[in-house]
This record gives sequence, C-alpha cells and structure tokens, in this order.
Amino acid sequence: MISNLSKLVEIALEKKLDFGMTDKQEIFTMIVEELNVPKPTVRRIARDLRNKYVNRIKILQSEVR
Repeated sequence: MISNLSKLVEIALEKKLDFGMTDKQEIFTMIVEELNVPKPTVRRIARDLRNKYVNRIKILQSEVR
C-alpha cells in the first residue's frame, strides 16, 4: 500500500518533470523544501518509482507469445 507521503512525493515529482525540469538534485531539493521531508526520503521514493516504471516498461517491451 502506498503511504500518503509517498503519493505526495510522487505527485510533486511528476509536476516537476511535467514542468520540464531535468536536474535531479534541483528537483529533490525543491520537493524537500515544499513538503518539509528529508532528502533521503525523497530519493528513496524516487528510486522506488523508477524501479516500478522500469518493471512496467519491461513487461510492455516483452514479446507476446
């Protein structure tokens, strides 16, 4: 189950990316300041999201049998 904090960070990350931001450290710093959460928490949630999407992409790229 996704925690409220994880969901808030996910939304904040998506907004920054949708806005065109590309500097990971700048994005993390802004989210830390906006949500008042520790940077390691933001990095962990971002890593978890990245792994989730990579796994989903692998499924989509696999050949249908």
